[in-house]
Amino acid sequence: MGIFSRIGDVLKANINDMIDRAEDPEKMVKQIIIDLQKDVRTSTEALGKAMASQRIAERQHQQAVSSAASWESKAKAALAAGDTEMAKKALSYKVKADADVESTAQMLETITTQTEAIRDQVEALKAKLDEAKSRQSMLIARSQMAKTQKNLAQSMGGMDATAALDKFSRMEEKIEREEAEAAAFAEIAGGSSDMKSFEELENDAKVDAELQRLMAEMSGMGTAGTSTEGGAV
Repeated sequence: MGIFSRIGDVLKANINDMIDRAEDPEKMVKQIIIDLQKDVRTSTEALGKAMASQRIAERQHQQAVSSAASWESKAKAALAAGDTEMAKKALSYKVKADADVESTAQMLETITTQTEAIRDQVEALKAKLDEAKSRQSMLIARSQMAKTQKNLAQSMGGMDATAALDKFSRMEEKIEREEAEAAAFAEIAGGSSDMKSFEELENDAKVDAELQRLMAEMSGMGTAGTSTEGGAV
């Protein structure tokens, strides 16, 4: 009955506690299934042997009952024939058969009780196996989620959030400064262009003034020459 004490231990075990204590819960859950399946096979074999013993005990008991009934019938036949000695001899065999009936009945009762106990334990173990199988995928999923959360927490714990935010702020300030400088240079470039336009207009005005002056001078010189030539005639 050693196997059934082991079955009892398995039935009493708290699977969640085993998983919490396990180094690798996923492997532990799979191992639990394997162990339970092995125990079911072993206990089923034991139940088969117990049922075979029960059948043998039933057959022996029935044989003892039949033998007792047969010797009693022979004793009656001997008495009917007036053979008392033969009747007593038949009854002596019947007494022995009656003893066999009693002993085989006790053996059958004991074996039947043991077989039923084994059958109950096997059914309980099968139910536990079915429960473990139905919970296997859920427990593995929970284990994987726990690992993910743990790894994420460890990753976050290894980061200096304050320092990271400070670096982010400094980068933001640098970008804003570069944007401001770019806008300033664009404004300066635009002002220089306007200044160049004003300078060009002013230069053009001076050129036009000089042109008008030269044209006036040349026009005056032409007029003066014509007058001189006319006076000489």
